[in-house]
Order: sequence, then structure tokens, then C-alpha cells
Amino acid sequence: MHRFFVPNAADKSETLALHGSEAHHALHVLRIRSGERVAVLDGRGREYSCEVQKISRQSLELSVLEIKQHAPPPCRTTLLQAVPKGKLIETIVQKATELGVARVVPLLTERVILQVDEEDAGKKADKWQAVAIEAIKQCGAPYLPEVPRPIWLSEFLARKEYFDLAFVGSLQPGSKHPHEHFVTFQAEHKRNPQSACIWIGPEGDFTPEEYRQIESSGALAITLGPLVLRTDTAASYCLSFLNYELSAPFSSR
Repeated sequence: MHRFFVPNAADKSETLALHGSEAHHALHVLRIRSGERVAVLDGRGREYSCEVQKISRQSLELSVLEIKQHAPPPCRTTLLQAVPKGKLIETIVQKATELGVARVVPLLTERVILQVDEEDAGKKADKWQAVAIEAIKQCGAPYLPEVPRPIWLSEFLARKEYFDLAFVGSLQPGSKHPHEHFVTFQAEHKRNPQSACIWIGPEGDFTPEEYRQIESSGALAITLGPLVLRTDTAASYCLSFLNYELSAPFSSR
């Protein structure tokens, strides 16, 4: 079943409409016809099972057959990703969305090459958010992750956001396997984390001073194995292990 994104769908119940790029994709790429069944996601946990009722040159009217409300993920995960060169950040946003993150924060660090002004930052954020929208349509994720404007690492740290568990991928000696930190948290709190963040550096990694600041904020250094991973691989690796750790209920451990 083809999926579409309508951000204000939760405001309606009996009928929905596709306009703009969603309608264009339905009409001219997928060749949707009247009577076909489609799914609509609102990015806020609701999934609408619909039937196409009317088609015009620029829109489709949908009749809502069923509404399913999905529970939010048990752990709200934030990926703090230093912006890599080229379009690699788009792949990272896509994979992070498929792996269920709540937010991808593009970071500017000392070794990030990207230079942006306010206008350009807004355009890039819109583009990356669009990548996330396409990803939820592909994988069926009911919640759309937030992809804000790029922000300097020091600015994010100044917010003093709290996370139950915070990790930073590290090549430094003494970094522990992430499972050890996870088990320690469970032993201390008698539950799984309800919020987590993962810091991933750019090509060339974080500087020693940036590592110091990140760890001072409470992030735990974790090893990603003996090999040096690309920044996009490191992000997928970290989100995958977090999903694995959270896949079993705490009581079963």
C-alpha cells in the first residue's frame, strides 16, 4: 500500500486530501486511480487507511476507512551528528529515520567543512526534513523525526538538555562497549532509559577539546570496535545497538 504524508491529518477524521508534491507523486508517478487503497501518515503517530474517492488534475480526495494511533517509542533518541562533506548527511537522516530516532541535530564543529548563514541554514534544514518525510513514507514510521537547523556544538551544550543515557562514539583508549553502560543504567535505575542521545563526529573526528566538553556534559565514551568507521556508518551502528538493547523488555533481562 502506498503511503503519503499529510501533517495536519489529525485535524480531520472522515476525509483527507492530497495536494502539492504529494498529489503530483500520486497522480503522475504512482498513477493512483479512484478506488485504490492508500495509507496516510501525519508524523504524530496516526496512520490513516484510506480509499481514493475523487481525482482532479492537482489533488486527490480520500475517504478515511480506519485510523490507527501508534504509541510513541519507549525511548526518545536524539542523534547529534556533525555534518559531513557533500550530501552524506541526507543518507544519515534517512537511515536514522528508519532506525526510529526522534531528532537528528546537525552539528557544526571545528572540523566540519560546511559553512552556512541563517538563510542557507534554513534551506538545508527544510531539505533534510524533506528527506525524513520521504523516509517515513518508505518505512512506515508513524512519527516524523525533527531535523532542525545546523547548530554549533557549543550552542547545543549550552542548552544543558538532559538525557537518561548519552553516548559519544570514541577512538580514545578506555572507551567501553556500549552494552556495559546500558547494563549499568538498568542496574541503577531498574528500568530502560526513556531518553538517549548519541554524539557522532565528522570526518577527522571531534577535537580533543570537543571530546572534553561532550564528556563533561555527561556523555559516556563508547567504542565502536577496532576499525575506524565512516561517520555515516558510525551513526547507523550506534542507533542499531540502541534499538537492539531496547528491543527486549527490561523485566526479561
